[in-house]
Amino acid sequence: MLRVAPKLFGSVPLRTISPFTCRSSLCSIAHSAPFNKIRIQRDDTAFDAYVVGKTDAPGIVVLQEWWGVDFEIKNHAVMISQVGRGFKALIPDLYRGKVGLDVAEAQHLFDGLDWQGAVKDIHASVNWLKANGSKKAGVTGFCMGGALAIASSVLVPDVDAVVAFYGVPSSELADPAKAKAPVQAHFGELDNFVGFSDVTAAKALEEKLKASGVPHEVHIYPGNAHAFMNRSPEGIQRRKSMGMPDEDEAAVQLAWSRFQSWMTHYLTA
Repeated sequence: MLRVAPKLFGSVPLRTISPFTCRSSLCSIAHSAPFNKIRIQRDDTAFDAYVVGKTDAPGIVVLQEWWGVDFEIKNHAVMISQVGRGFKALIPDLYRGKVGLDVAEAQHLFDGLDWQGAVKDIHASVNWLKANGSKKAGVTGFCMGGALAIASSVLVPDVDAVVAFYGVPSSELADPAKAKAPVQAHFGELDNFVGFSDVTAAKALEEKLKASGVPHEVHIYPGNAHAFMNRSPEGIQRRKSMGMPDEDEAAVQLAWSRFQSWMTHYLTA
């Protein structure tokens, strides 16, 4: 089985929390949003997915971090459904209902993921969006999902645009030099997950994308570490527990602005 990266976070202890128990308005955004749970069939299996946004809006597949489909990825999907003129966001449940409540569980789920199967889930999700009101469809993802988003630019022929946050696929999974869809990527300058999302990995990705010939942007945010887009109090606490710096609101807003411009340009033209 392929691995996208070595162990990301080692055995750092983390307070166990329920991903669906929130104590703040930010965290509760995901609960108040009108998500529609659907079932998508591909090959001889099926998986759940969560959709939010206008039916006829351009579609974006939103890929989870290693935690699973928790409050943070749902918050991102809600944000995506509301930026600009709005997109239809679809979160495929790559872990089939499982959620990591601490680092050890998340690492176990990450290690056990069928990466080729996840790419097939992404392809089926893109196809579902295009068959259900979206003329074009992009893919975005965070951490593990960021690596898979870049892989989809290589391996999923129907993707119209990709935005990846702090994740690069292994060469065994996908070579970004063979990307076929426009790729925008975001990394934190202080990210120390070597070979996966550190500055060296980001610069290597940029060289690969140059070789591919597709339109691309690689942005590095000074003073920011891994997972800097996570804005809920629970997500911030997780990052602090893992030794990451406090959030940088200006960097987050800049990244969302760049995301909006990229996806609007390629999905609504």
